Amino acid sequence: MLKARVALIAVGTVALMAANAHAATRVFVQIGAPVPVYAPAPVPVYAPPPPAPVVAVAPARYGYVWRPGHYVWTGYGYRLVPAAYVRPPYAGAVWVGPRYVARRHGAVWVGGYWRR
Repeated sequence: MLKARVALIAVGTVALMAANAHAATRVFVQIGAPVPVYAPAPVPVYAPPPPAPVVAVAPARYGYVWRPGHYVWTGYGYRLVPAAYVRPPYAGAVWVGPRYVARRHGAVWVGGYWRR
């Protein structure tokens, strides 16, 4: 009798497992849309730009001319040559600043130079 009960329990368990194999238990949880939260828009704060640095330039001595700052190519990158009062290499020399010169197929950078 004990064997019959164990067999019946085993057959019943297998039958329940087979019946539940095709059935699925589903749980649905519906959550609504979140509650809208209204916050005031941030007010932009604009700060004025910092003032430009003031560079004190001594007055020129007789025979000196002002050469503005410019960039020169060093072979590895550009280097800034600061502005200064300089003495011309010869009498009557005029400083011609660096600039782009238009050519047939584009523009060419010409560095600053002294000319008569």
